[in-house]
Amino acid sequence: MDLRSLQADVLRISDIYAAEHQIDRDRDWALLKLQEELGELTAEHLRLSGRARGTPDADALGDEAADVLGMLLIYCAGAGVDLETAMRRKWLKWLEPKA
Repeated sequence: MDLRSLQADVLRISDIYAAEHQIDRDRDWALLKLQEELGELTAEHLRLSGRARGTPDADALGDEAADVLGMLLIYCAGAGVDLETAMRRKWLKWLEPKA
């Protein structure tokens, strides 16, 4: 799976979810949802590290990480960010041989 096709699939799922639940995804909705999902990922991390109440669940940690990634993909699409290009520019450049 490549990033662009993953993003397209996530956007289709988000469209379905928004239609079924009558959610108005205005300009800041994806950023707020991304923050919400990051909070849920943090809560699972704290549970797994014994620093929060509740039953630790490694699957839940992965599920929340997937939610963070999904919301990041949705946010980037709405903000006009080409995440693949940005990753190449910001991170992957360090793997290129120096001239």
